[in-house]
Amino acid sequence: MLTLHYNPLTISAATAIILEELEVPYTPILVDFRENAQQSPAYLALNPKGRVPTLQTPQGVLTETGAILEYLAAQHGPHLIPAAPFQAARMRETMYYLASTVHVNYAHAMRGPRWADLESSWADMTAKAPHTIAASLAYLEGHLDYAPFAIANSLTLADPWLFVLTEFATRLQVDIAQFPKLSAHHLMMNDRYAVRNARVKGMIP
Repeated sequence: MLTLHYNPLTISAATAIILEELEVPYTPILVDFRENAQQSPAYLALNPKGRVPTLQTPQGVLTETGAILEYLAAQHGPHLIPAAPFQAARMRETMYYLASTVHVNYAHAMRGPRWADLESSWADMTAKAPHTIAASLAYLEGHLDYAPFAIANSLTLADPWLFVLTEFATRLQVDIAQFPKLSAHHLMMNDRYAVRNARVKGMIP
């Protein structure tokens, strides 16, 4: 049995969507940020980073969204990784960009103390974030396939990750309607049974 430690306001929703897509049994455990549960001794013993997602597997604990999704695909859903090496590389290229650039843009808006001590610096990062997020979404609008999925015509590991980060955009008043292809992808993903199931379970707000 798998156990997913999550918070619905984080990228851990992408892991929940893949678990629902694969119909793999798992136990969800909420990490309540309001109670600072991610910094509790019990949680830090499980994941010293104090972040989510954390996936407990029969082989041990995994952290980091990319690693978790790759594990789930290898164990339960190889079809979620393109068979063609170049397309598989494009999927990972997209995932790495989402992790290293797009997600960090959001973190600058809400997690300023990670990078700076002065509150004025936090405010500056928060003010800048919608612009950097919009620039990242513009890049994604122009460089993915949307045929109809991010990479060609089948769901890959990149799609739920992209979906969750476009969900984040609305929190910072970034209107994804200005990106028609990305917006259509978001609507398509939002209608998938896996996303609906994850919402019902409280994994996505």
